[in-house]
Amino acid sequence: MSDTIDLGGAPANEDCAQLGHTPDFERLNRLEVGAYRAAIIARFGPPPEGCALITLTNRHDFGTYRTLGLTVDADAARLDPAVAAYSEAVQDGLGSWLEACFAPPVRYEDGGTPRVDRESIDEIVTGAILATRPGADGRFAIAAFESLHRNLAAAYPRSAEAAQRLLEEFPA
Repeated sequence: MSDTIDLGGAPANEDCAQLGHTPDFERLNRLEVGAYRAAIIARFGPPPEGCALITLTNRHDFGTYRTLGLTVDADAARLDPAVAAYSEAVQDGLGSWLEACFAPPVRYEDGGTPRVDRESIDEIVTGAILATRPGADGRFAIAAFESLHRNLAAAYPRSAEAAQRLLEEFPA
């Protein structure tokens, strides 16, 4: 048996697409949930065996919206301290995109008009990998950047390769 924790569609204190109100809702909602998944992985690492980050489909009178969920195998949580620790760490989600060194995937201008700077999860993650990279001396500007950078590079190798190519093309 497994339990599912609904983490929401974006960090708790951030604006996000609103069903029935935001233009191009479905695309923006999917982008935000995908970015939120990557931000959770950046902050807490990938889920251990016995946990999974999933997209939850929620049906409402106005249509369907998606949120990020964490499924936790009850037996694994009881038997494996890593599963219990991960679910406890992740269960409250994030308060802001900055906790994972992410720029918001969608910015809502005055009046709620959405603006998307990066169209894919790979581009969003590449930006976070670049923002958290070590300096020329191999040291990280902020200690937390090391785990954020390591978690993202391991979970999103294409984005890590893209970040490396950009650094080689445009050295500091």
